[in-house]
Amino acid sequence: MFTSRIARLPLSRSLATAAPKFVSKDQPKSPSPVSSKLRFFNAITQGSGQIPTYRVLDGVGIPIQDAELPDLTSPVIRYEHMQLLPTMDNILYNVQRQGKISFYYGEEATIIGSAAALANDDECVCQYREMGVLLWRGFGINAAMAQCFGNHEDKSGKGRQMPMHFGSPQHHFHTISSPLATQIPQAAGVGFALKRDPARRNKNVACVFFGEGAASEGDFHAGMLLASTIPSPTIFLARNNGFAISTPAHEQFYGDGIAARGPGYGIDTIRVDGNDILAVFNAVKEARRRCLESGRAALVEAMTYRIGHHSTSDDSFAYRGRQEVENWKKIDNPITRFRLFMESRGWWNEQEEEELKARLKNDVITTLKRAETLSQSDLRDLFTDVYGGEEPWNLREQREELGRLLNKYGKVWEPWRKELERFKDKGKKLVD
Repeated sequence: MFTSRIARLPLSRSLATAAPKFVSKDQPKSPSPVSSKLRFFNAITQGSGQIPTYRVLDGVGIPIQDAELPDLTSPVIRYEHMQLLPTMDNILYNVQRQGKISFYYGEEATIIGSAAALANDDECVCQYREMGVLLWRGFGINAAMAQCFGNHEDKSGKGRQMPMHFGSPQHHFHTISSPLATQIPQAAGVGFALKRDPARRNKNVACVFFGEGAASEGDFHAGMLLASTIPSPTIFLARNNGFAISTPAHEQFYGDGIAARGPGYGIDTIRVDGNDILAVFNAVKEARRRCLESGRAALVEAMTYRIGHHSTSDDSFAYRGRQEVENWKKIDNPITRFRLFMESRGWWNEQEEEELKARLKNDVITTLKRAETLSQSDLRDLFTDVYGGEEPWNLREQREELGRLLNKYGKVWEPWRKELERFKDKGKKLVD
């Protein structure tokens, strides 16, 4: 009876009656228009083109047409910090090769562009190459050297961390951990915490730095998804420097870099020339503004090139040619680009350049010589500041066991006697 009744109705009415629409707020939906054409797509830009790279200065430091120059109230200070990084890189690299420190990572100078765009009390959750952020915020060469040598002035970890694993609550710089990409979902949580804090809501953002190799880890997607579905003011800053250790970028992913992934998570995204400090500054400043205004995340992909080796345990010439590196140094050097721009404005000259290089080299070497003469922290600090509250039983057992071993062998076994001389308390506080 029901079937025969439907058959007598007009077709349009019968379909509308027979196929009612059930709308649920939880039903997957998209604001995109309906199409009758069967068409796959593999690009997020119109015409299947690549995502453009934002730039302000060309390769010889000349502003490109229609580029907006940022407010440059302190260009010389920015340039000095840019020069400081390679100065420290070169000296500490050689120190590691001499066996005085165990490990070292370098970094491209244009990290200063992002550091200058952030507020000094924005929370930075970093990887291994962001020493420039700390130096920009006033951490100081002395503190950096203390961490690398692990002496008793090391406030980052009292000599318990690997070199270049900085941390400074005073400078809102979260302690670096070695496992790749773990900081990315943590940063989304930091951003959410800022959003929930009335004193810091709409005032501060979290900024997480990582390389394009880290973006291949699941933690990258977990962090992006968290910051998207539980909105948080978090800037995801990907340093695409061309290599994940020895793996070139074209072997890491087939899509259009890291920036192509942002819109998939509903996150505002920009790709920027990472060798252009002014472009980086503008991009990160705007990303920060958007984060604060919307309470949501932003993704910045900085396109650069890793001139140095991945680390001091890497020989990059085993997988790339020397001439390739030399060409990048000459053709697209970020320091040269900004120096030429400042010279064209009358803010810098050759004499100031030579004086700056000599002063920075002297400062770094003087600080290094002092740092390597200082003793390490008290040996008992190996067990302090690990957990809050009462010392757990397992840590107490380990501390007591080491004390017994020192009593037994500390004065009679030459390797231990020699090692104990390096500590500030010679191990006595632990024994007592």
